[in-house]
Amino acid sequence: MSKSRQAAKSAFIIVVFTLVSKFLGFLREILIAAKFGSGMETDTFFVALTATGIVTGFLSNAVSTTFIPILSEIESKEGKKGKLEHTNNILNSMFFISLILVFISWVGAPVIIRLLAKGFKGEQFNLAVRLTRIGLPMILFSGIIGTFTGYLQSEERFLSSSAIGVPFNFVYIFFLIFFSDKFGIKGLMAAAVLAVISQYIIQIPEAKAAGYKYEFKFNIRDKYIKKVIVLSLPVLVSVVINDIGAIIDRTLASDLSTGSISALNYANKLNGFILGVFISAITTVIFPILSKASSENNISGLKKVMRYGVNFILMITVPATVGLAVLAKPIVEVAFERGVFDSTATVMTSQALMAYSIGLVGMALQLLLNKVYYSLQDTKTPMLIGGIAVGIDIVLNIILVKFMAHIGLALSTSIGAIAASIMLLYGVKKKIGSLGIKGYIVTFVKTGIASAVMGAAVYLIYHGLYGMLGVSKLYNLISLLAAVGLGVIIYGILCYAFKVEEVRDMVARIRKTNILHI
Repeated sequence: MSKSRQAAKSAFIIVVFTLVSKFLGFLREILIAAKFGSGMETDTFFVALTATGIVTGFLSNAVSTTFIPILSEIESKEGKKGKLEHTNNILNSMFFISLILVFISWVGAPVIIRLLAKGFKGEQFNLAVRLTRIGLPMILFSGIIGTFTGYLQSEERFLSSSAIGVPFNFVYIFFLIFFSDKFGIKGLMAAAVLAVISQYIIQIPEAKAAGYKYEFKFNIRDKYIKKVIVLSLPVLVSVVINDIGAIIDRTLASDLSTGSISALNYANKLNGFILGVFISAITTVIFPILSKASSENNISGLKKVMRYGVNFILMITVPATVGLAVLAKPIVEVAFERGVFDSTATVMTSQALMAYSIGLVGMALQLLLNKVYYSLQDTKTPMLIGGIAVGIDIVLNIILVKFMAHIGLALSTSIGAIAASIMLLYGVKKKIGSLGIKGYIVTFVKTGIASAVMGAAVYLIYHGLYGMLGVSKLYNLISLLAAVGLGVIIYGILCYAFKVEEVRDMVARIRKTNILHI
């Protein structure tokens, strides 16, 4: 099987499992709301979960992100045996570091809760501290999960890492249905720990299939351990910088009309659905391939993989931008308009969604280009450019919020993302030479024209059907699905007619597969 075909297959698997995980996650949130409501206990639980989540998220994501290019370097220098030895060393070292973090967090839990929830007093404060301590074992397993994820993805194995959210959410759901009445909110935090452990367990069979065998190796002074730590720190700073930008957005929105913060939150989730499902799949599959090319000093191969990734992202995000802008209102109506989420909330959220959609291409390219830098073992440049982008976002926030209210805050985020992607692209060009930007522009123009025609057709199809069928939530959903489905077909046909290489390649493979099966 060719590399591109294998990559496409892996991306498809990731998309499927991500969609299943998101559905189960949605069901999990519904059950938590049904069993515990929205009161003191749930507020306390989510704060305690955030307290442990800050550390676990950093360990699992930062370690796996920085570990992949380092493993590629190790394999190119020391072969498979060296790769396994260093994987075990990093695994044991991460466990040791996690133990220290657990001890610090246990002792410092009261201080952490005061920082995260200064309004908690008396029993609520004590409960938050207890829940935080119950959840601390999650830290022990997050470093292990990050190490295994890095190892498996460096082997271009994505099944368990893409399915990792399924057992995680299943454990929650099982507890909520059968045991929540008996064990209450403390049991829910214990279930959260078991959910994280299930993510580790699901990785074991695939790790063994990839040739992994555990041996006790422990050398905290190993140069690759130091390298992982050094490369991880800028990733941590990048996360903090992005969080600061989000905090400022919420702070400015809090001075606007009621519902502005919620409108931004819901719109960002819809916009993030494209990034979290489709773009994440592409970047996850491409990252280890980029890292391998970089470790072998195969710059032409790295450029080829990057070109494939950029063009594929343009194919997805350009029509998605048009679709979200044209169908913003019905999308929000179908997704959220029920109960106390009224038509005013729909209008505010759809306005924010249109503003966020403008930056969708920039946001997606930023995710991919960050991976290109990480594959080159450069985590500082994305951190610096991310800081500049947040600075642009903050300045524009202050200006645009006066004239456009919450829409200005969403638009500022989009402009910041576009600026970041341009700076990252320019930086990559300086690092590795000519990128063939002309080819990117041609793909962007072709997909842009196809998307514009699709957008006009989708608008007419949706409003035509909705006008014929009548006003109801069911008819709204039918009209929306029909418009989106026909829009995808129209876009695909136009891209094929415009000779977009990736679409033609995909059609050729489908034809070849059909012939082979006859």
